[in-house]
Amino acid sequence: MKLTPLIDRRRIQKRVEELGSEINADYTGCQNLVLVCILRGSFVFFADLIRQISLSFSCEFIQLESYGCGVDSSGSVKIISSSLDNIENSDILVIEDIVDTGLSITILYDYLLSFSPRSLKCCSLLDKPSRRQQPVSINYVGFSIENQFVVGYGLDYDQFYRNLPDICVLDLSKP
Repeated sequence: MKLTPLIDRRRIQKRVEELGSEINADYTGCQNLVLVCILRGSFVFFADLIRQISLSFSCEFIQLESYGCGVDSSGSVKIISSSLDNIENSDILVIEDIVDTGLSITILYDYLLSFSPRSLKCCSLLDKPSRRQQPVSINYVGFSIENQFVVGYGLDYDQFYRNLPDICVLDLSKP
């Protein structure tokens, strides 16, 4: 397998700071902001992003499964676990690592809307619009990328590579 750097840590950190500023501006005066981290891939991005948000908010966590051990979405999305508490009438901001087909975020939105939030938005570190199967709105996008399998900065292949500080393209055909 070969790793090729795509987005280095300095560009990631700069963009995370910019996203934090945008969120601070958009949610100024918000009384009940809830940030929902999609586990596992988003945890590194989530940790860095929340340190850039100067507003009052609570954190919730939800785990979805759609890839299993492969590099392509299975097309079947399951909610594995959720810590969601009372989020009715909250302004919910979902923090995602990558939106590609749109299937996971669509399932998650349907689930979260059942709690009757005041608003529901998404912040995704990466967007892969060429893979979209479901139309989705991403309110805050870190980077748009081509259809490549990426790892690092929390993203994994079979639970490996999450610890890489940069986002890299993983070429499985190379030794």
